[in-house]
Amino acid sequence: MRNIRLLLEYDGTQYGGWQRQKNSVTIQQRLEESIYSITGEHAEAVGCSRTDAGVHAKGFVCNFHTSCGIPENKVRDALNSKLPVDIRVLLSEEASVEFHSRYCSKGKTYSYTIINRDISPVIYRNYACHIKQKLNVEEMSRAAQYLVGKHDFAAFRNTGSSVKTSVRTITQLDVTCEGEYIKLYGTADGFLYNMMRIIAGTLIEVGIGKRKAWELAGILNSGDRTKAGKSAPPQGLCLEKVYY
Repeated sequence: MRNIRLLLEYDGTQYGGWQRQKNSVTIQQRLEESIYSITGEHAEAVGCSRTDAGVHAKGFVCNFHTSCGIPENKVRDALNSKLPVDIRVLLSEEASVEFHSRYCSKGKTYSYTIINRDISPVIYRNYACHIKQKLNVEEMSRAAQYLVGKHDFAAFRNTGSSVKTSVRTITQLDVTCEGEYIKLYGTADGFLYNMMRIIAGTLIEVGIGKRKAWELAGILNSGDRTKAGKSAPPQGLCLEKVYY
């Protein structure tokens, strides 16, 4: 049995997230349908993460087991011929039988994009969160640094996952600004459910002056989800890269 690793790029706007669901179409569903089309096998596509509805990816990694004889480098084009235009396989390659996209991951980088202007965007409405109030990027950047390092991020996760521990290590949390676009880049050894969106929502509250930067330390130490900000909208979030 072969194990094929795929690198995906997708626009999550029209999907209910990565994982198969009963009441909405998902990325996993469309990919598994395409795998069946080219192999005739009902293979499970194992994902590196369970991205939410509306969340995008530039470097999502998944794998599936197959007995088909399609050359590893040809799997990409075969799948792309069956996939919808908002999902693309960028790379296909043979992996060890033991490789698991999720459990073998050493870390991930997510980005979160904000458009900071009076009028809501049209062209980028599905790829950024619109904030009308002027954001203080320097304060947001200062607040972000309180979260860098190894901490218990219980205050920055929503219920809905069964992970054994909420301790994670953030190695990078940068806030950049170019014109009306503000981007957050977060790299960690793992992310809890909605963790990056909650961080983004909390930093936005710092940016509009609702919170002080130094308050992030207290929120972190409290372990209390109600002390952090609201989850920022999903469309601003993008999985940039997975590390192995």
